[in-house]
Amino acid sequence: MKSGLWKGLFYLVLLPAAIGVSGWQGWAWWSWATSPVESPLTDKPTIAAQRIQIQIPQGTPAQQIGQDLESAGLIRSAAAWRFWTRWKAFQDPEGGFKAGVYALSPTQTLAEIADQIWLGDVVQLSFTIPEGWSRKQMAEALEAKGFFSASEFMNASSKIPVNQHPWLPQTLPHLEGFLYPDTYQLPAERITPEAVVFQMLKRFEEEAFSLYQQQSDMSLLEWVTLASIVEKEAVIPEERGVIAGVFTNRLDNDIPLGADPTVEYGLGIEQTPEQPLTWDQVNTPSPYNTYINAGLPPTPIASPGQASLEAALNPEKTDYLYFVARYDGTHVFSRTLAEHEAAQADIRDRIDSQGSQQ
Repeated sequence: MKSGLWKGLFYLVLLPAAIGVSGWQGWAWWSWATSPVESPLTDKPTIAAQRIQIQIPQGTPAQQIGQDLESAGLIRSAAAWRFWTRWKAFQDPEGGFKAGVYALSPTQTLAEIADQIWLGDVVQLSFTIPEGWSRKQMAEALEAKGFFSASEFMNASSKIPVNQHPWLPQTLPHLEGFLYPDTYQLPAERITPEAVVFQMLKRFEEEAFSLYQQQSDMSLLEWVTLASIVEKEAVIPEERGVIAGVFTNRLDNDIPLGADPTVEYGLGIEQTPEQPLTWDQVNTPSPYNTYINAGLPPTPIASPGQASLEAALNPEKTDYLYFVARYDGTHVFSRTLAEHEAAQADIRDRIDSQGSQQ
């Protein structure tokens, strides 16, 4: 964007908020006269101690940028700024200062500050989506970071952008399971629900869809749905392939999957060792109740990670048809219903015994 098209600039001081892998918690819009405060935006301690955040809207004139940078104490001379910009424009007539949010410091030279804005080296906000999270968990976490409301994210992830991503199943009611779990960075001014969804779908296409294209007898929706159930059931990596094998065996034999996480998803609850699913809950009709309904639920129940996606494509060959959680991250696997019921009884007795000793 050429500098001659710009109309105004305003800036702010960043309060010491959590920016990085854990995300962003808030902005403080202060006047330019406020003293710089400590910020975690950089690994360089000499700069971080006096880091000021500047937002340059599209259309800000180069002269205005210099005047306001001088007023904020970031540069000493607006006149020197004008000289530098004219020289830079002569050197690079196709370039120009770029709109965005910048983290700047009085310890930087005028040339360093100008280069940063000329190159568009804007503040990047980071956030991490763990494997196994649902859309609802993502929405709540992104709202807690101050990006936007949970409802805005839920609305954005309820739209199926097949024009941008034609590989998406067109019958999807929402994007559950296709929002790839990973760590993301976006320019601060572009943190919108739509931008976040776009990046997550793009990452899914890069990391997961290419894997699916290599080999699969399942539809894309079936694959991601199965992988999401494996993701929610598997705790330790060593069991992931076995769990995928159990579910594959049950699907092949038309046996209901009997997966607790699908019931929890349908009811919007989460069981614990102290409060496991009740018989009434297990018998509550729902499209996601895999105790009542054979086959896979209508959609994924969470975002599976790469390991679960791979396990769903290449399940371990096994004779097991059942497994039950020990509530320590491991499971007891069984070939027959009698073995399975015996394992369940042993685990219940152990939990009851531990409870009576406390």
